[in-house]
Amino acid sequence: MSWGSGEFRSETSYDSHFTTPGVVYFASAGDGPGTLYPSVSPNVVAAGGTTLRRNPSTGAFLAEAAWVDTGGGTSVYEARPGYQSSIKTIVGTKRGVPDLSAVADPNTGVWVYDSGNGGWWIVGGTSAAAPILAGIVNLAGHFVPSTSSELTTIYTNMAVAADFKDTTTGFCGPYMGYSTAKGWDFCTGVGSPYGLAGK
Repeated sequence: MSWGSGEFRSETSYDSHFTTPGVVYFASAGDGPGTLYPSVSPNVVAAGGTTLRRNPSTGAFLAEAAWVDTGGGTSVYEARPGYQSSIKTIVGTKRGVPDLSAVADPNTGVWVYDSGNGGWWIVGGTSAAAPILAGIVNLAGHFVPSTSSELTTIYTNMAVAADFKDTTTGFCGPYMGYSTAKGWDFCTGVGSPYGLAGK
């Protein structure tokens, strides 16, 4: 889901819409400081954003950092779900987002081809990160019964270096007040996926 709105008092009454058996829901964490619904729903994988550095001559990967415009933080209304118990000292009693991240910076984003409007151009935002992450999880082929099951797997494996790249460079959030850190953080969650393992 490449959409979201500011949080609102009755949002928890809509969480049941994201519980279809056999479906894992992904939602963009947003392209600005703070939190959005539905990414804060405990029944959704919240997709944060990163920026990439590549060699301008070869395109080879150089580094990854938090995207300064990614959304993230603690929910105003959603309680911390069980799968986030390992990060309770960071998020407290509320749901923390994002869970996972992928490239979102429009300057380093995804190239698309539009045959009717001038050919190749680059797009970004967490609206790109959410489908990227959904595609990786789908390709992994585990097809878990729910989003909660997927998130339990992600949080159980978050410290496995072969599964996730722990992004420890950059900052985001209100007044750029959140910094990346070892482990989970408010800018990139558990980090970016390495391949299909742990998803």
